[in-house]
Amino acid sequence: MSDRATAVISALIVDDERLASEELTYLLKDYPDIEVLATAPNGLEAVKLIEDLQPELVFLDVQMPGLDGLGVIRKLQERNVPLPYFILATAYEQYAVEAFRLEALDYLLKPFDKERLALSIDRARRTIHSQAKAAASEAPAPPRPSAHRAKLLVRCQNRNFVVDSSEVVYATIDEGLITLVTTALEGHSNYRTLEELQANLDPEVFWRVHRSYLVNINRIKEVVPWFKSSYLLRMEDKKHTEIPVSRVQTRRLRTLLKL
Repeated sequence: MSDRATAVISALIVDDERLASEELTYLLKDYPDIEVLATAPNGLEAVKLIEDLQPELVFLDVQMPGLDGLGVIRKLQERNVPLPYFILATAYEQYAVEAFRLEALDYLLKPFDKERLALSIDRARRTIHSQAKAAASEAPAPPRPSAHRAKLLVRCQNRNFVVDSSEVVYATIDEGLITLVTTALEGHSNYRTLEELQANLDPEVFWRVHRSYLVNINRIKEVVPWFKSSYLLRMEDKKHTEIPVSRVQTRRLRTLLKL
């Protein structure tokens, strides 16, 4: 959850009906503490944006062609993506039962009613801010390793290369497999999780900018503005890979680079 002093709630709107999406975007302008990062016109794009932007709140249309709203939630659960809070939007009240079974925060009936939207926003504020305070007070200090590894093993083309940790540009994980990208090569790591890898590296150098990415801050080539108040990091690898910075890490990025 966001730790910004302004307590702005980052949000995403998902609806295949353009007019409905525009109407909700317009209505949310009355709430300066709700920052709409982006809109998605279908379920597949919604899954990608939720993974990349990590919004705190998602207004999610239930009925969409292809992957519907409930399918979006199930897909995120299958991928073990940390779930945002969902407010489901539907023209049919019977979907409310399924919404709450999936632990949605609330649901809205179309066409949207201003008073009912205000109640949903208030519920979202109380829930998100309460959880943020609880997490801040209960979070233990991260353990510091007794020693940092200077060398790492990278498996590439059936060969085992030993590289200096300073040469690592970034690491990423997909379906349980960690890929290490260095200035000279790309291969796989024998670590099982990014947390395990990070615990063996210098925390002053290696930064978990996103749940799927660990970057070497000395190998950041460029900071690229992306969606509202968010950024991509263009790295120093051969492909100049662009890596998203999660919403909760944006504040550290601004402090680090004085943006």
